[in-house]
Amino acid sequence: MSENKGVNIKNEKQADTAPTPQNTPIFTAPLPTAAAVSSETADALATQNPALLSMLQGRLGSLIGAPSGYIDSLPKAVRERVDGLRCLQQQHTDIDKKLHLEIFELEKKYSELYAPLYARRTEIVQGAAEPTDAEKEEGAKIAEAEKEDAEVESGITEVPEDGEDAEEATGIPEFWLTALRNHPQLAELITDRDEGAIKFLRDIRLVYLSDKPGFKLEFEFAENPYFSNSVLSKTYVYEQSDVAGDLEFGSAQGTEIDWKPENDLSVTVETKKQRHKTSNRTRVVKKTVPAETFFSFFATVEEPESDDDSELADETRDRIELDYELAEEFKEKIVPCAIDWFTGKALAYEGLDEEEYDDGFMDDYYDDEDDDDEDDDEDDDDVDDLSRSAKDAAEPPQCKNQ
Repeated sequence: MSENKGVNIKNEKQADTAPTPQNTPIFTAPLPTAAAVSSETADALATQNPALLSMLQGRLGSLIGAPSGYIDSLPKAVRERVDGLRCLQQQHTDIDKKLHLEIFELEKKYSELYAPLYARRTEIVQGAAEPTDAEKEEGAKIAEAEKEDAEVESGITEVPEDGEDAEEATGIPEFWLTALRNHPQLAELITDRDEGAIKFLRDIRLVYLSDKPGFKLEFEFAENPYFSNSVLSKTYVYEQSDVAGDLEFGSAQGTEIDWKPENDLSVTVETKKQRHKTSNRTRVVKKTVPAETFFSFFATVEEPESDDDSELADETRDRIELDYELAEEFKEKIVPCAIDWFTGKALAYEGLDEEEYDDGFMDDYYDDEDDDDEDDDEDDDDVDDLSRSAKDAAEPPQCKNQ
């Protein structure tokens, strides 16, 4: 455990008794606390001098968590005992580090036991194999039990068994698209334009790294008109905390998508008609701008410098944090329980409710782009904004099964 250096406080009068939290002053001079500033005083300050109120709040906020100087004021023998406890705590942390590493190794071990189940799932979803009679019988019992649970709403639309769709269907069509759409956070990221590409998603795999703590998410796609990559992946590497020993996200590396020009979902084309001020002639100007898309998930986002407190740096950190949250959702929920997300069962046992999610709660995930278009030709004047895209990204709908 890291040691906090206390503030040196020298008392003019030496006391015979050992100091305690009750008889040791926290500060040599009385300072106002947040509780001491009454709401009436705060309202008065806000009305009369907003700048003073802001400064006072800043100073009070800086005191939170600051060392009081109590430890430094203890007798030497007592401080040495405190140091002894610090040593024991560090030994505890060292054991915690081993614990978390062993838990991670246990995850890797059990991932090998899950692997045949995931492989079997992939065969059935892709139509490479049919479930056995025993699998169908047991699954039917589970489905019947779920129907008795009013909280579980199926995301599956039943169709007549003798219809043409039943004859032509291979495997489970749009399995992964439906599963991802039923996840509230992912539903916010998937646009209508994205759906066309995600329909080609064949499998999502979780692969643990062998040389260091971490994992890789692999998204396997069938041949499609959107990009030439057969697999899009993102790798996450853990770092071990020196304080608690737990594994934390340290870095992430994504895949560069080889988009096909006619179907690049990462951009839109804005078209403007401009008229010359003097000649009155018009021209059409096209500009490519970034578009909101689920496939931004595969981008590699660089961590800002620790001392960078700019607004852009804060937005980037927010995006990285959301990226890690999504990675954890795929690792812990989507991949292991894909069928439950497909049917909507997961929404019940996860306790998810669409009312818990405000519109646009994932906005920080996308890069903020300046939409202001300044033309370099001073003689040109915008007269008609015909901004359009290959196909406008519609606002994603709410979760289907809620």
